[in-house]
Amino acid sequence: MKVLLVHNQYRTAAPSGEDAAVRDEKRMLEKRGVQVFTFDRCNDDIDLSSFVARTAVVANTIWSQRSRADLRRVIQTVRPDVVHVHNTFAMLSPSVYGACKAEGVRVVQTLHNFRFFCPAALFLRDGKPCEECVERSLLQSVRHRCYRNSAGATATLAAMLGLHRAIGTYANHIDRYIAPSEFARSKAIKGGILEHKLVVKPNFVPDPPPPGRGGGGYAVYVGRLLEGKGADILIAAWRSMPSIRLMVVGDGALRPQLEAMARRERMNIEFVGTQQRVAVLKAIADAELLIMPSVCYETFGLAVAEAFACGTPVLASRIGSLDELVKEGVTGRKFIAGDPQDLAKVARIMLADEVALHRMRLHARAYFEANLTEEQNFYQLMKIYADVIGAGPQAMINRG
Repeated sequence: MKVLLVHNQYRTAAPSGEDAAVRDEKRMLEKRGVQVFTFDRCNDDIDLSSFVARTAVVANTIWSQRSRADLRRVIQTVRPDVVHVHNTFAMLSPSVYGACKAEGVRVVQTLHNFRFFCPAALFLRDGKPCEECVERSLLQSVRHRCYRNSAGATATLAAMLGLHRAIGTYANHIDRYIAPSEFARSKAIKGGILEHKLVVKPNFVPDPPPPGRGGGGYAVYVGRLLEGKGADILIAAWRSMPSIRLMVVGDGALRPQLEAMARRERMNIEFVGTQQRVAVLKAIADAELLIMPSVCYETFGLAVAEAFACGTPVLASRIGSLDELVKEGVTGRKFIAGDPQDLAKVARIMLADEVALHRMRLHARAYFEANLTEEQNFYQLMKIYADVIGAGPQAMINRG
């Protein structure tokens, strides 16, 4: 079987979980005999050095004739059974979908974020969930300068979405959409994607470690330190948790001010920055619990899957897919999103009950083994491909 992966990578200066998920999925397919080809671009190559260059970036974000032509040539050479698109922003553009259809190839699209419905991709404004672009119009995003606080940049994305909705790109040139959670699927339906085109396939954790035992005496946060991720809520909660150490794994624009606040108030918090995967998984496995304090909608929450792989209970915001992933009292507990007092209260309850924590560790690993392994994910993805092109999963694997 031949699969052509299409992906526009994000800037290397801002490591993306989406890029990592695409790499993991590619390796998963290749390990099991699927021929994988790639067509990609990287946003490191965006040229903003002059007015002419910036104008070209705007035009290409909306429609890139070069990407369309280049992809058609690749398809003609490779002749894939299916094209699997992950991200087209900003250099590829949605013009690539038409290239696939022109060559008669079926298209699968993974919805890693909410950019199909929200120019800023997060359904987040002023630190709170916002769905005005779905409930009213894309013009709301321009009015609020939702993408990088720029009316011009936001207008470019709104124009991209508006144009391709109008000419039927999203409705007619994509055969199947993959949502990582039921929550993400529900938002996609609300955003106008036909229900029969949507399937749910979660992310997975490759090469999981053995289940950990905890015992490290600390709680851990793993993620980027950006607006919407709730790290500021977590730091505020730790003001009332002086006896428990918090390890913060990750980096981002908010790190300097959060680290300065923790230092100034002598909070029991250790910022360790970005770490290699092995170190991250060890930090999770040794932790008593992982905290996921997002105030924005997560389409999935890979850190939760990693925690479950390590057998570590999760304390998560009661919002979006996190509310779906974490089973109250079974694999973890939940608190009111954006409420540091409630976070601290529930964290204290969890940490005080060692018997319950041990039970949750067992349930967390069991949930991982039942739902989030690489083997299960491979079968699910092959079934999606098979449904799209009209073949059985095993036949898809055997195709040359």
